[in-house]
Amino acid sequence: MTAPRTPIGFFERYLSLWVVLCIIAGTVLGLIAPDAAHRVGAMEIAHINIPVGMLIWAMIIPMLMKIDFSALGEIYQQRTGMAVTLTVNWLVKPFTMAFLAWLFLRHLFADWLPADQIDSYVAGLILLGAAPCTAMVFVWSNLCNGNANFTLTQVAVNDLVMVFAFAPIVALLLGVSSIPVPWDTLILSVVMYIVIPLTIAQFIRSRLLRRGNNALNTVLARITPFSTIALLATLILLFSFQGQAIVQQPVIIVLLAIPIFLQTLFIAAIGYAMCRKLKVRHDIAGPAAMIGASNFFELAVAVAIVLYGFNSGAALATVVGVLIEVPVMLWLVRIVNSSRGWYERDFPDTATLTNETQN
Repeated sequence: MTAPRTPIGFFERYLSLWVVLCIIAGTVLGLIAPDAAHRVGAMEIAHINIPVGMLIWAMIIPMLMKIDFSALGEIYQQRTGMAVTLTVNWLVKPFTMAFLAWLFLRHLFADWLPADQIDSYVAGLILLGAAPCTAMVFVWSNLCNGNANFTLTQVAVNDLVMVFAFAPIVALLLGVSSIPVPWDTLILSVVMYIVIPLTIAQFIRSRLLRRGNNALNTVLARITPFSTIALLATLILLFSFQGQAIVQQPVIIVLLAIPIFLQTLFIAAIGYAMCRKLKVRHDIAGPAAMIGASNFFELAVAVAIVLYGFNSGAALATVVGVLIEVPVMLWLVRIVNSSRGWYERDFPDTATLTNETQN
């Protein structure tokens, strides 16, 4: 089945503006009503914050409903692009993020950071690096004219890998960084923020497909804006928790943003360059590079809060990831689109590239 190209909605088109406005609103709210933010932060069960958890489910379930696991049968056709995305996402990205966190936070910037929070900052960056994008990659793929079927397939594959690999990779990198590993909480987070919403989304998808593809597409068109609204509401909530820290520690925000920014550029560049070297079609190379460069920041933020608390350095580091992700990713999308002529220079007929036929 050919995946339909989802049109870019009003919210997605101006997402960078909404993100900035929500960041400002959340920060101001945290400054003028810190007690209210703290009361919301205290609404938790088994270390899971209820408001944040509900918003994250509302945010990712519509996106997870787009995943077509039957598309896994197309992996062979798209094997070169899939090999690139799996290599970059799971063999390169987590480890380079851990290295950059070690280099910048423990050494280059150590004198400007509170010593008692460095481990927590490192943990936050590790959580970001171990979670390739699941939801927003659909938006980035659309914006760079990516192949819709490949995007669905790579998200399905990466979600399956994430279920089994996220906790062990995070535990390994935390252990290497000499940070205690709370296995029970880590596994609970994977179940809460990957397994359960993915199961719910696929159940709803299967029920809708019994009534035909049009029923699924109609429901997705109606609920997708709510996913973006939930994202914006989550940003307001998270930045309200960190409002005072952001205003009081602007230098720390900049210092945390630097390794995240460099990691994003590096991962996008290596994925895009590998695809060109292997002569992968441009509409495959775009989403293959975008999924690794972008982060499943919803998961990273949620796990950071569960493991270390709202006011921790880890939560702040993951929120900084949210702060820079949208503008940086939009910039990378423009680079991918504008470089298509260079990318396809000296290529053979693009219709024959890498045995990956147009769907």
